[in-house]
Amino acid sequence: MPFPVDTTAVTHGIQLAVAPVFLLTAVSGMIGAVAGRLARIIDRARLVEERALGCADNALLERSLAELSELRLRGRLANGCIALLTTCAFLIGITIILLFLGETAEFHIDRYAVGGFLAGVVCFLLALLCFLAETVIATRLLNFSMLRG
Repeated sequence: MPFPVDTTAVTHGIQLAVAPVFLLTAVSGMIGAVAGRLARIIDRARLVEERALGCADNALLERSLAELSELRLRGRLANGCIALLTTCAFLIGITIILLFLGETAEFHIDRYAVGGFLAGVVCFLLALLCFLAETVIATRLLNFSMLRG
């Protein structure tokens, strides 16, 4: 059975659904930035591991192991950030679908759309905290290595 098409309802549904799309743009930009940082973390860890494997100096080996520990933590934070951003994008996508269906098909699912949007925003904020923690650790590691000379 076909749905009756009300063009004003469809237009309003599209307008409602477009607003969360801007958050998707921010999420995709963040994923790109965090993925780039994760790639650098992995590259640095590989370099430190290679140096540590061929090292006979215990002091250098200890510093390498400490740096690898920091890099592992940074990698976990970056992975957590990407997972939260992906969850955010999924929830925002579901929100867009619910808003559009709620407006065009007269389903009463607005509260689910609001819940999905708020959950997506919470995931985005948690991802920002992971990103902040990772950059603070990276900066601390940088300052520490400059002190050692």
